[in-house]
Amino acid sequence: MGASDPLRQASGSDGPVGAITLRVLTVNIHKGYTLFNSRFMLNELRDAIREVKSDLVFLQEVIGKSDVAALHVEPVQYEFLADTLWPEHAYGRNAVVSGRSFGNAVLSNFPIISFRNHTLSTGPGEPRGLLHCVLDLGPGRDPLHVMCTHLGLTERQRQHQLSELRTLVDRDVPPGAPLILAGDFNDWRSRVDAMLAPLDLVEVFRHADGRNAPTFPARWPLLKLDRIYVRGIANARPLPMPRQPWAQLSDHAPLAAEVQLREHP
Repeated sequence: MGASDPLRQASGSDGPVGAITLRVLTVNIHKGYTLFNSRFMLNELRDAIREVKSDLVFLQEVIGKSDVAALHVEPVQYEFLADTLWPEHAYGRNAVVSGRSFGNAVLSNFPIISFRNHTLSTGPGEPRGLLHCVLDLGPGRDPLHVMCTHLGLTERQRQHQLSELRTLVDRDVPPGAPLILAGDFNDWRSRVDAMLAPLDLVEVFRHADGRNAPTFPARWPLLKLDRIYVRGIANARPLPMPRQPWAQLSDHAPLAAEVQLREHP
């Protein structure tokens, strides 16, 4: 990467001093089911997610706490996945259907100072949200802002949701603060990158490979729906993920990246 590299420019130097490296994973877990809801794979998903040994996990389509009056009270999936390995987690509920809560979640090895779930949707269609967490990286380091989202299925919905997302980033994330934004953007035309460019957000896979990574359907990935964006960091690179067992675990393939964070001067 040269001097004009946007990630390198964010570090303010040619080589990050005192940087720490994080492993990041994002995956739409489809409520624990495979494509077409043919099999429930939550136990296998937990094993696969743990195998990646990520510091941060961004999850979409996660089941939260169900209404006790619901016919089938299911486990709180983000707690089940985080159990004993990620001491911190946050959940943002976006919808409740028949007593079942759905939303996004973040699992973290670092203390979560604060978190807030923002509604992105208006009008008809499945409710969508943005879960914003602020993490404590330790003395002498700026807090890390992480955002997990799942955008709508139509272009019109996504345009509205991205406008709301841009407003939230401008309002709630200081310009120099490190930021990781990841999730399922439902964008198969690669238009989200351009809409987020004014925020100086860089998509890790497009930056490294010249294109976004295909993630859907998991067995034969063709559509580039999932993304990892970064800002205010020293460097980032994609991490290869094995085809198996992931092709059998959800309808989306996961994305992973290694992100270097700079120490505050």
